[in-house]
Amino acid sequence: MILLHVDIEPSRAETGPVTVGWLLTERQGAVLYDPPRRVRADHGGRRHAKSASACPAILNLESRLFEVACPFDLKLGFSETDFGDPAVTDLSGAMSPMRGQALDRLVVVSPREEWRHPERPVLQLRLPYLFVADETVYMAQLPPFQHYRPDPLPGLTLSGRFPIHVWPRPLTWAFEWHEPDKPLILRRGEPLFYVQFETEPATRPVQLVEAERSEALDTYLREIEGVVNYVNQTFSLMKTAEERRPQTLVRPVQRG
Repeated sequence: MILLHVDIEPSRAETGPVTVGWLLTERQGAVLYDPPRRVRADHGGRRHAKSASACPAILNLESRLFEVACPFDLKLGFSETDFGDPAVTDLSGAMSPMRGQALDRLVVVSPREEWRHPERPVLQLRLPYLFVADETVYMAQLPPFQHYRPDPLPGLTLSGRFPIHVWPRPLTWAFEWHEPDKPLILRRGEPLFYVQFETEPATRPVQLVEAERSEALDTYLREIEGVVNYVNQTFSLMKTAEERRPQTLVRPVQRG
């Protein structure tokens, strides 16, 4: 009998951290947008070995969550135009820190026919954040469920999940307004949403780095940009996109 030695230890590439790059697709007003940061819940310190702050399941989840802070102070009300189209109003009026033209570029209200419910408006907050990876990574965009607000939002943050190694795209914050008679208040610096990364295998940690906007990345983004306006199921294009994808999209920023 001949005994064969089989190396069942995973390779270093399968056990080391997965690098995920983040960047801003626009540099105008870049100082407004804070870097994503790991979620660190305020547990008030460990007072007991069995406290929730010591729970491995909770700590493991938090280690995989990153938060994106709200860049603006906004107090919005739901309204309609003279033609009956859905719109938003800046309830801060003359005391608003944001000019009307800037608000119009930032906030998009979806047409009524695109709402999930006829009495729940959907709006989107345009953001320049983009996440990308060179290995298989799915990213879920989630509400900031670890953040306590004494004044809950009058609706739901819409969540989503997609592969950032194949389909990187600038993020929006989407909101379904369940109580449109109540104001939507967002505060600069508070968590706006979380991102959670799924790796292969799932036990690998995530290393988040600021990435450069390279020519290769720009070209690839142009190839997949705007296709949602032409097809309903963009996931059907993933295989084609993966075939055209450059080998390397994540180039960490080198600072002197």
